[in-house]
Amino acid sequence: MAILSLAWKSLLNRRFTALLTLISIALSVTLLVGVERLRTEARASFASTLSGTDLIVGARSGPVQLLLYSVFRIGDATNNISWESYQDIAAHPKVDWTVPISLGDSHRGFRVLGTTGAYFEHYRYARDRRLVIDQGQRFEDLYDAVLGAEVAEKLGYQIGDAIIVAHGASDVSFARHDDKPFRVSGILARTGTPVDRTVHVSLEAIEAIHVDWQSGARIPGLSISAEQARAMDLTPKAITAFLVGLKSKIATFQVQRFINEYPEEPLSAILPGVALSQLWDLIGIAENALLIVSAFVVVVGLFGMLTALLTSLDERRREMAILRSVGARPGHVFALIMGEAGVLTLLGLVSGMALLYLSLILGQPIIESRFGIFIPLGGPTPYEWILLGAVLVAGVLVGSIPSYRAYRLSLADGLSVRI
Repeated sequence: MAILSLAWKSLLNRRFTALLTLISIALSVTLLVGVERLRTEARASFASTLSGTDLIVGARSGPVQLLLYSVFRIGDATNNISWESYQDIAAHPKVDWTVPISLGDSHRGFRVLGTTGAYFEHYRYARDRRLVIDQGQRFEDLYDAVLGAEVAEKLGYQIGDAIIVAHGASDVSFARHDDKPFRVSGILARTGTPVDRTVHVSLEAIEAIHVDWQSGARIPGLSISAEQARAMDLTPKAITAFLVGLKSKIATFQVQRFINEYPEEPLSAILPGVALSQLWDLIGIAENALLIVSAFVVVVGLFGMLTALLTSLDERRREMAILRSVGARPGHVFALIMGEAGVLTLLGLVSGMALLYLSLILGQPIIESRFGIFIPLGGPTPYEWILLGAVLVAGVLVGSIPSYRAYRLSLADGLSVRI
């Protein structure tokens, strides 16, 4: 304890240099543990982009491709599903609910999704959270549209504003359904999921805007107004995909096999959790890169401490010699420098964690509202304890280098006058 007290007084004597070293280590620890926690929670948030859905059904394709276009609105389907097939599968005795999805149109770079009221009832995200209408209401009229939070924010839309849907992903004049404008009836609360970047309309509305279109273009000589379309049979002929909720989780694989072997048309039924894991394996390399960068930041911080201690040794050679002259053994000198390194590292760990929790307290609402990632304020996880322990051990190892050099300094070397 006497050595630690002496080390503490020595650091106070060099408080400015010690403070800079402490800040460097604290920031490194904050970044390392913060990135790890953000990585963990981002993965959990990614996995809960879709929650409570047992199966996703689409045309025959790979699981990741089906997941990308049906949940993340990335890419396009290889084919559509006939309305009759959808109704047949929805009537399966083990199916509790279904949410049909129709994709293919866009609005100023945002995807348009046709669906039914079941979408707002059964779609879940982030550990079984429901969609919430922040302003207005769901689509009631044929030409009503419910906007995701990001769509409304970036394009500046308010309830009652008119929007024009374009055919396909490109918003060019000849591809717009400008004869059948939509009215913004509602705006969803932010979810941090692809829902925020989606314009939601009814399946009947998707049929209405395409009644005088064929093969991606207007039918020459045919023009059906918005009011005329209201009087037509707008039962969908096909949809892009649909979500399935089952009455019992035990029946998941049975229903999946039934759909995959469906005789009327080639379909694929995937488990969202499994497909999300496969997708994360493809893109998760970025999280490892972030962790590596953070580790290197810690290494830089520790090397800063090493540089500060080594630099101070040349200035403290006489101090060490005096300690030796009053009876301090070489081991005491070694322990003194090791104590300084240990105190700096330990204080850096404590300060870094304190800074992390302060950042979480201030930034948690912003991160959750903007990105849909909830980062808890709980204690360090077992893996975080391992990271902190690794930093402490690394600090001790780094401190052993100047400690060994001080140990080797002799009394004569310390008291000699160098020219």
